[in-house]
Amino acid sequence: MHNIKNIRDNTDEFIKKIKLRNVDIDIEELLKLDKQNRDLIFKIENLEKEKKDISKKNDKSLFQKSKDISNKINELSYNQKKIKNDLINLISTIPNLALEDVPYGKDEKSNVVIHESGNLPEFNFKPKTHYELGEGLNMLDFDLATKTTGSRFVFVKGKLATLERALSNFMVDLHTSINGYKEISPPLIASAQTMYGTGQLPKFESDQFELKLDEENERKFLIPTAEVILTNMVKNKVLDLKDFPLRYVASTPCFRKEAGSYGKDTKGMIRQHQFNKVELVSIVAKEKCVDELERMTNCATMVLEKLGLPYRKVILCSGDMGFSAEKTYDLEVWLPSENTYREISSCSSCGTFQSLRMMARYKNEKNEMVNPGTLNGSGLAIGRTLIAIMENYQNKDGSIDIPEALKKYMNNVDKITNK
Repeated sequence: MHNIKNIRDNTDEFIKKIKLRNVDIDIEELLKLDKQNRDLIFKIENLEKEKKDISKKNDKSLFQKSKDISNKINELSYNQKKIKNDLINLISTIPNLALEDVPYGKDEKSNVVIHESGNLPEFNFKPKTHYELGEGLNMLDFDLATKTTGSRFVFVKGKLATLERALSNFMVDLHTSINGYKEISPPLIASAQTMYGTGQLPKFESDQFELKLDEENERKFLIPTAEVILTNMVKNKVLDLKDFPLRYVASTPCFRKEAGSYGKDTKGMIRQHQFNKVELVSIVAKEKCVDELERMTNCATMVLEKLGLPYRKVILCSGDMGFSAEKTYDLEVWLPSENTYREISSCSSCGTFQSLRMMARYKNEKNEMVNPGTLNGSGLAIGRTLIAIMENYQNKDGSIDIPEALKKYMNNVDKITNK
């Protein structure tokens, strides 16, 4: 979330930068609400001072005047709270500002490839899709999932299920033992306040799976990513600078309605309502965000390199970044069946955007109370990594070789076959 004082003091610069995010905001309405809110606070404070002065005089003849002032304070306070809520609601829908080195653009067409790694596999046969391979092995069952649950779900069976679990264990082990992240096993349900803290609410409510509860005023949601719950571990806390950086990793299921994506990737596991993901989250001193983003992205690429998967690193343009992000790198893995790269990880710096919403703070070296920087990234999306291994390590007979780094997690099996 943005600090209204910063918007007020640097209005022209804010308008210039927010236009780069390709969103329209009513800046006049925003500033009008801000002024009304401050004017009411000023009036309330003056009336409270006047009432306090009257009480000190202990003059009974002023009792009615004091009562009238109290009534006026209540009236103004009611109006002030309403205007403040309108102001907060408006600010809450404004995305983060992009950093200076983020390329300008409206959509993914303006994203910039900055690095490619690995050799693309060569086959002496036409490579199959992951769903053709999985169904041929009788280890991916989309029809059964549709019967039991609905579309965009899948049953993963047998050795592919073992491979999926192996990927989770491999990634978490790598990030904890080498990359310095602390493993967390978090709740899979988040409150509305927690979803608000990382920016999923109110703007993206339509993409969330909300739970039906007996208490109507208590809203809870299945997490769309472990980022939500891990980042909010510092909600409403005053942190100690000496404890930074805080680095967390969790392997969890994630749940998304994928609102607006119907018709896209309807076949296979690319775009599911439920999927597993290893998530990385960092909480750092705010001036360390850019360095931490590079580090986090390198931690994610390490997974791809150890698995021997070809990938490329892309910096997202201003119009394609997530709502809370100030800078984002996507990692895209090669899928032979599509003859293209597909996203497998997204690593973002959010600056102080989320910590301001969460009321997370720390004292800097000047003893000033400030908001920390927050970062999140996939390290990696497990389902898409499974897809990439199936397609890049496939054989003509439909079997799948196991990458060397995963064999110890697969009881030293070399290959997945239908036998």
